Amino acid sequence: MKYIRWFAEIGADDVPLVGGKNASLGEMFSELTPHGVNVPDGFAITAEAYRHLLDQSDAWPRLHEALAGLDPYDVEDLARRARRAREIVMAAPLPADLAGEIGAAYERLRREYGEHLEVAVRSSATAEDLPGASFAGQHETYLNVCGEGPLLEAVRRCFASLFKDRAIRYRVDKGFDHFKVFQSVGVQKMVRADRAASGVIFTLDTESGFRDVVFITGAWGLGENVVQGTVDPDEFHVFKPTLRQGHRAVLRRKLGGKEVRMVYSHGAGRETTRNVPTPREDQQRYCLGDDEVLALADAALVVEEHYSRKAGQPTPMDIEWAKDGLDGQLYIVQARPETVASQRPVGLVDEVRLGAQGTVLASGRAVGSRIATGPARVVRDVGELGAFQPGEVLVADTTMPDWGTVMKTAAALVTNRGGRTCHAAIVARELGIPAVVGCDDATRRLRTGDEVTVSCAEGASGKVYAGVLPFTHSRIDLSTLPRPRTQLMVNLGNPDLAFQTALLPAAGVGLARMEFIVAEHIRIHPMALAHPERVQDAAEAAQIAQLTQGFERPADFFVRQLSEGVGTIAAAFYPRPVVVRLSDFKTNEYAQLLGGRWFEPHEENPMLGLRGASRYAHPAYADGFALECAAMRRVREDMGLTNVKLMVPFCRRIEEAERVLQAMAALGLERGRDGLEVWVMCEIPNNVIQIDAFARLFDGFSIGSNDLTQLVLGVDRDSTLVAFDFDERDEGVKTMIRMAVEGARRNGRHIGLCGQAPSDHPDMARFLVELGIDSISVTPDTLLAVTREVLAVEQRLGQPPSPPSAAPAA
Repeated sequence: MKYIRWFAEIGADDVPLVGGKNASLGEMFSELTPHGVNVPDGFAITAEAYRHLLDQSDAWPRLHEALAGLDPYDVEDLARRARRAREIVMAAPLPADLAGEIGAAYERLRREYGEHLEVAVRSSATAEDLPGASFAGQHETYLNVCGEGPLLEAVRRCFASLFKDRAIRYRVDKGFDHFKVFQSVGVQKMVRADRAASGVIFTLDTESGFRDVVFITGAWGLGENVVQGTVDPDEFHVFKPTLRQGHRAVLRRKLGGKEVRMVYSHGAGRETTRNVPTPREDQQRYCLGDDEVLALADAALVVEEHYSRKAGQPTPMDIEWAKDGLDGQLYIVQARPETVASQRPVGLVDEVRLGAQGTVLASGRAVGSRIATGPARVVRDVGELGAFQPGEVLVADTTMPDWGTVMKTAAALVTNRGGRTCHAAIVARELGIPAVVGCDDATRRLRTGDEVTVSCAEGASGKVYAGVLPFTHSRIDLSTLPRPRTQLMVNLGNPDLAFQTALLPAAGVGLARMEFIVAEHIRIHPMALAHPERVQDAAEAAQIAQLTQGFERPADFFVRQLSEGVGTIAAAFYPRPVVVRLSDFKTNEYAQLLGGRWFEPHEENPMLGLRGASRYAHPAYADGFALECAAMRRVREDMGLTNVKLMVPFCRRIEEAERVLQAMAALGLERGRDGLEVWVMCEIPNNVIQIDAFARLFDGFSIGSNDLTQLVLGVDRDSTLVAFDFDERDEGVKTMIRMAVEGARRNGRHIGLCGQAPSDHPDMARFLVELGIDSISVTPDTLLAVTREVLAVEQRLGQPPSPPSAAPAA
């Protein structure tokens, strides 16, 4: 056949012949199916066929005339000329030899898969999927095509879609000649995802660019909803290094709304799909099981490693997957190099900080780690796009590829629907603007003309604030920043910030707090999960049941949520050390959790009450502590994140320390087994006075300057009445710190400080360096400033810095 190439006959080098999508499909079908990557068979209609069509109808001069003098920034002129160009292509009759070859190839595919074969018909331009030009969503795809007649019609429409408004504008922006880009078409067995699920895989984290994870999104039904942002999809991360080591565990997950599902339409007309409401029970469960997530991650690694070998350099990939509801198999249906996050300069870190807080008008998933301000423009249908002005914030239910011309001039994007791999998110990343997607009600809560601030610099949750708020933006080149001899680490509790924070030049995490994960991601008291029958309030019991639905035991919810939160932080910094402090809620704080009031006593001074080590060793909390330990075992054993060290807070006495260590060992966390290190907070004067005895039980110390200060000075740090007396720089506190550092060094134990003092007071950081402390852990936003301060002190002390290249890579 002259105009047909089967996937088995083409590969990655055939982009000029069959376009980017088809070349990639052929490459995967030929090279990767033997390695377990399941790719549906099909064939490509070559770019030569497209040229043959236009040659036979003498269409080239008319196409040149249609686009001559085009002003791509004039929306109406662009639409008029694009429509004329498409009409020229659609009016060209398919040459008989070409139509005959397509029909013969279709019959061969039917013999392979069955008489009632349905196919996906996808455009594949010859400039697609090149570095820096994804062409995502620029050309047409037709699904559920059955029969030779409908197939030929879909092919013609794919050819014509080379002249969609958005495709023309995209070529102008990327510098491509309209008449040197040709259209190939792929015809592939249709995967019946309408009866199962589908989605997108990236072999990096799309927000931070962190490359050690596979990021999978999915929803029920056909995949266009995920790509276009019509639904809020489920999200999963899998950690590559430990997956390669054989650890079969999902790192983290987020349940999406999945409000509608796309299915086949059997009505009249050209529309082959439609959206129907997703049943509530399906909305509330994940579209993939853990084994399926891991199988997709396995396939993604094979795809990425193959394309990286071909390119001679690491090549993160953008992959589409689908599950067939008839045969139950998972298929990879497209793959192309990722062209946005992977192209960011290495070693450059953007510091974007909001200077003030305001009224939150809408919130959703953050895309872009940036902040922008401007007047809102609510667009409820395509007819309102003409009023959009450059610099406005585009607010819509969802965005479509046809909106590209307007989106390029927007300050930010805000949508009701969509996840982090939807069309709006992809375009926002490519344009370098913030987007908040999946807000549910942004078009109702925002009004056209209102000045707003769109912030995506506060973690995974993006916010739209009322008014214009101040913010700062600076870019730092880490490749030129030397590293101090003193280990500088970060304090971190929010897993949503982990991948971004790990890009900073930190030696690890000196304090990973459990409390944020418990309060924000679990929200239920551990004992209420271990003993839900003891919760006497019907409303609270119902909330607990709602949050834990789908789990065999409510306690399993706690273990999974806590392990995935801690695991995300540990994976982000792997193999750098991550010191995880066991829970340090006070009784009044624990009581605020769902079900907590049924398990917590009232204390007049919770700061000095049942907290830390005393709680772990207390029979009233034994089952709750067992859940904490089970979660930490899962992190280290199932997830393989052995860079996690555990730390016991507020340990008052040697006997108490011994009881806690015995309890941990009985629960599978024995100090020294599989390299487990157990540290202790040095925050009680008795920890300093008896540091030699504590050193025999623990592998390291971390000075908690907040509690140490309150206990040395006798100041309740929660009391505003005596706050003026709370000062970590008091000579008595500094004497205690000096004694702790000397005692740890005397016993050959690591000692660091993880309190707030060095983040707030440069002179305190100088004091610690002069003492010769091993590590200082500070808040991420102060890390670079403290780094410069420590370098200056070390230089004065005659200690040469380490070169920038010695920094651990994230």
